[in-house]
Amino acid sequence: MSYKTDIQDNIVIFTIDNPPANSLNTEVLKGLEKAIDRVSTEEELKGLVLTGTGRIFSSGFDLGTFTTFEGPEHIISWFKDDEEIMYKLFTCPKPVVGALNGHASAAGLIITQACDYRIMTDDPKAKVGMPEIKLGMSLSPCHGEIMKYGLETNKNWKEVIYKGERIPGSVALEMGVLDELVEEGELLERAKAIVREYIDTPGRPFIAIKAAQRKQAAQQAREAIDTCDFSSFVETFSNPAVINELKGSLAKMNKGK
Repeated sequence: MSYKTDIQDNIVIFTIDNPPANSLNTEVLKGLEKAIDRVSTEEELKGLVLTGTGRIFSSGFDLGTFTTFEGPEHIISWFKDDEEIMYKLFTCPKPVVGALNGHASAAGLIITQACDYRIMTDDPKAKVGMPEIKLGMSLSPCHGEIMKYGLETNKNWKEVIYKGERIPGSVALEMGVLDELVEEGELLERAKAIVREYIDTPGRPFIAIKAAQRKQAAQQAREAIDTCDFSSFVETFSNPAVINELKGSLAKMNKGK
């Protein structure tokens, strides 16, 4: 299995465990959806922590999937499913904390921007980034809304999305893309502490406050998903130039196994 789900102190710990780069394949995404559903519906659960194994939080979506789609219907159904899972993550009523054990790229960074708080190990080698523009890809509706919400400013959007460069954790912290850097051994405990700090108050007002604070962005994301012409993804993932770029990136990842 390419993920692990554990419950510690009534907090769900979802760990991406899909070497070599902790890519988000269908199994990981479905597992994440189950974790979100549990946190959202089970009263005793306080929140959700997302983390990974090894030195990489997540490199993003599984490029093997992106280079082997079985035609237009497969492409459209895949992205529709992903959009709904990402929307669930963004609108999860309870605290969601990203505990980044290392690099977070592409969709790996997107899921962190859907979180309420983002912590990363204080490792000078650990970076975050959105390379999509260099691979010939745009952002899907929900991904775009999540990134606009998480990055907060037009300046950050241009720096992260338009340039497509990887950014050191210390710089991401200054930009507000990350909220905190901690020592590796403190990562998980600190993430759980944030969940408790947010939710362990009389009546759990965090839930109503979060819903109100994210209401506009959530409505925009919902409308963007519902009105999206997903045929544009067929064009992207049927483009030989894009496929070649993705295969090149996949080869580099596999070489690093």
